[in-house]
Formats: sequence, C-alpha cells, structure tokens
Amino acid sequence: MANDKAADDISWAELKPQLLKLAIELGPLVIFYLGFTFGNRIIAAFPQFTAWGFDDPLYPATLLFMLAMVVSLALSWALLHRIAVMPMVTAIVVLVFGALTFYFHDTTFAKMKPTVINALFGVVLLGGLVFGQSLLRYVFGEVYKLKPAGWTILTLRWGIFFIVLAVANELVWRLLGDNLWATYKTFVTPVVTIAFAALQLPVLTKYAPTDEPQPTPPIDPTA
Repeated sequence: MANDKAADDISWAELKPQLLKLAIELGPLVIFYLGFTFGNRIIAAFPQFTAWGFDDPLYPATLLFMLAMVVSLALSWALLHRIAVMPMVTAIVVLVFGALTFYFHDTTFAKMKPTVINALFGVVLLGGLVFGQSLLRYVFGEVYKLKPAGWTILTLRWGIFFIVLAVANELVWRLLGDNLWATYKTFVTPVVTIAFAALQLPVLTKYAPTDEPQPTPPIDPTA
C-alpha cells in the first residue's frame, strides 16, 4: 500500500506541471472564443468600442486575448517558475499584431497572427536543420534525452507541422469566414496539435538512449 501511494504521488508530481501548462496555454484561447461569441454584447455594454470605430466582435475578442496572454505568462512564472521560449514569442506576436489590429482598425492582423506565429516556428525549425542544427533540442534538451537522429526527425516533423498550420489558418479565415475561423482557432488547432504530439511518442522511445527512461511526451513544443 505504501508503495502504491508513493507511485501515485510521483505520477501526480509528474502530471501536475503538464496539466498546469495545458490550462495556461488553452485559457487565452477560450477567453478569445468567449470574447468573440459575446463580442456584440461587449460592444453594446461599452459604447467606447463603437465610438472609436471598433464595431466588430473580433475587436473585444482580440483585446481580451492580449490581456489573457499577459496573464498566462504571469501565471506560468508564478506557478511553474519559468516561461518557455515559444510561449514568450507567441505572446510578443499576439501583442504586436493585436496592437496593429487596433491601430489600423483592421481585423486582418488578428486573423493573420496564427499564420505568422506558426510560419515563424516552422521556418526557424526547418532553417536550423539546413544549417545542421536541431533547434528543438534546445527547447527540450534538459527534459528528453534523444540520439541526434531522433532530434532531427522531431525537428523536421514539427517544422513541417507548423508550416501546415500556417497554411491552414490562411485558408480557413479567407474562405470560411470569421465564425468558423474562431471555432477552428480555439478548438480544432489545439486538438490537432495534441494529437500530433502524441503521435511522436514512438520517436521518443525508438531514439532514446537505452540506459535512460523517457517521461511522458510533451503536450507540444510550445509548452
């Protein structure tokens, strides 16, 4: 019984940071979706939006998303005692493109933000491979021990995946409209990303050093 309790404690200790990361990352997306869904009500409740020409639901959604990203970074530092590189880069792009959205009174910037973020990650990862560097190793090198071939495979796969996400975002917002795009951004992209991350487990297992056990795979490299 004591051993079972110790195993449960260890499992929870390993799982808790992953759950916190997931909640911190998905929180801003949920807030964005709620801001868009109830955007017209928010605009009606705060006439300043209309007075300043921000009469599209994407404006309050974008503002709430920007605030939520700042809060998520603060929570990551307070609860996890660290802020990973990719969430930091994501937050910077969100703030920059959010500011452009309001400055130019153009929601196109808000809709292009996921394209820019994913394209940036994809180009950086694939560009690193061109110069013989598996940059994903610098993100997870302290957590996962893989042979060089394993890091190369993971970096290549994630680089291509981010490029696909960038193209998909462009197609969705340009062809399907704001409502479907908001749903896609909030629900489809995270689910697809988590599923893709889970599919990388065989690589973590196959290319792990034989003398070092591997932990549960990450939610995604932006964690």
